[in-house]
Amino acid sequence: MAAAVLVSLLMMVIDHRENHLKSVRSTLSVVVAPLQQIASLPARSNQWLSESFSSRQFLQEENQALRKLNLKLKGQQQKLEALEAENMRLRDLLDSSLQIGDQILIAELIAIDLDPYKQQVIINRGSNSGVFEGQAILDADAVLGQVVHVNPFSATVLMITDPSHALPVEVNRNGLRTIAMGTGRINELELPHLPNNADIQVGDLLVTSGLGGHFPPGYPVAKVTQVINNPGQPFARILAKPSANLERAHEVLLVRALSSSIQNAPAPTEENSQP
Repeated sequence: MAAAVLVSLLMMVIDHRENHLKSVRSTLSVVVAPLQQIASLPARSNQWLSESFSSRQFLQEENQALRKLNLKLKGQQQKLEALEAENMRLRDLLDSSLQIGDQILIAELIAIDLDPYKQQVIINRGSNSGVFEGQAILDADAVLGQVVHVNPFSATVLMITDPSHALPVEVNRNGLRTIAMGTGRINELELPHLPNNADIQVGDLLVTSGLGGHFPPGYPVAKVTQVINNPGQPFARILAKPSANLERAHEVLLVRALSSSIQNAPAPTEENSQP
């Protein structure tokens, strides 16, 4: 046991400092991938059984509600397409660059990292699907995190609430730029180094600013929940609540920004789509 512990410590040090074991970890992940699928089988089976035994009346009501929602979203999409076209024309007049759209890939969560000091999840997409380190991850509502490790058939996602994660954001109301830092709590982000007289209010929506190159601009991140101005301190204490359902997400979107020069480039997989 002592020998195994020493070997483990030595391998962790080598991997952390020299990154020599990345290829070994990728190879082992191929072996572990079937086990991850088997581990997630009970949850998927439970979901399938729940859907199979739903009452006919419930399915009819749900279908009707989804039809209404789909019609409403189609109407909103028509307006958004018109606004996007108008925005493109205005940018052309200003001779400025524009990112036309975003490339989307759908993935499912298959495991949660049990490390109490890390807030990570594992998804069932890897380098074979075109996933890369630093890629932005969304759920149906907002930004969820970004890819930190990629294996051939899976990838590890660091959530935005992890203490080591920092995300460039801006206040949607006035364009004020800042950084959203994870606090280690699933429902809280902190905005450090903002002065007491900064123009930020409770309820302000924070969106990605696009700085740093990993997250495309304009995606919702969180809403400001608390602004504490302390005259004795140089900076205010500002907290925000993530808009993503970090505890209940099952499917996620992997996003890659498309510039106008690569808009017509083929997607890595047939499931990719451009909204």
